[in-house]
Amino acid sequence: MEIVTRFAPSPNGPLHLGHAFAAIVAHDLAQAAGGRFLLRIEDIDGPRSRAELGDEFRRDLEWLGLEWEEVPAQSTRLDSYTAAAQGLRERGLLYPCICTRREIEAAATRKGPEGPVYPGTCKRRAIDPALPAALRLDVEKALAVTGQLFWMDELAGKQVADAAAGGDVVIVRKDLPASYHLAATLDDAADGSTLVTRGADLFHATHVHRLIQALLDLPVPRWHHHRLLLDEKGRKLAKRRGSPALSDRREAGEDGLMLARQLRLQHLPSGT
Repeated sequence: MEIVTRFAPSPNGPLHLGHAFAAIVAHDLAQAAGGRFLLRIEDIDGPRSRAELGDEFRRDLEWLGLEWEEVPAQSTRLDSYTAAAQGLRERGLLYPCICTRREIEAAATRKGPEGPVYPGTCKRRAIDPALPAALRLDVEKALAVTGQLFWMDELAGKQVADAAAGGDVVIVRKDLPASYHLAATLDDAADGSTLVTRGADLFHATHVHRLIQALLDLPVPRWHHHRLLLDEKGRKLAKRRGSPALSDRREAGEDGLMLARQLRLQHLPSGT
């Protein structure tokens, strides 16, 4: 099977070293196998998405010495998200939810990989269809359809899919036609991704994505959840914390190829 990886940044802020590392890992795994490395812009984050950042991302990747094929951005794929969600809803697998984050935190009885686990409040009550509502996946019903599922991580080995750990996740947001879970899963299938590379902080999301794949009869890739780059306080690099932008380093005249070589050392196995 041809190895197809992808780098899928959101244009809601500049790329930083963590993004560069993720892109290099995906690029190099594909290149080593004679495969393909794709760039996909995940630009459906409402007003936070800034179209001009796409060009900046391309300049950053070129500065790092990477070559890629670009696939359609998420904003061109809204119909596919709507159709998939509608199909799941017609099967009784989605239900509307009007709970706020504060209400969920107050009602939750346990914590999951993404924080307080939604306790299913709206699953047990009638929702006025005129109210803005998210659509959640009834994980218990979904698992009754699919049965036990597995997935393979290149570093951690075979995994039993544990989609229930995070509760009934949002599939369609109140303000957008898809959540990350639905959009990324559909996009990876549409793009022919055979090896999904991303940070270890998204390991838990793959349990949900494997369930969505089974429900929608999508191809199942392998995954590679790489380590995260951390700041001086031991936190993962993040746009919201103001991690230094690649574009600033590029415009200051830093050598992008040298930086890429340094980042590649971070991905070598221990003892190499």
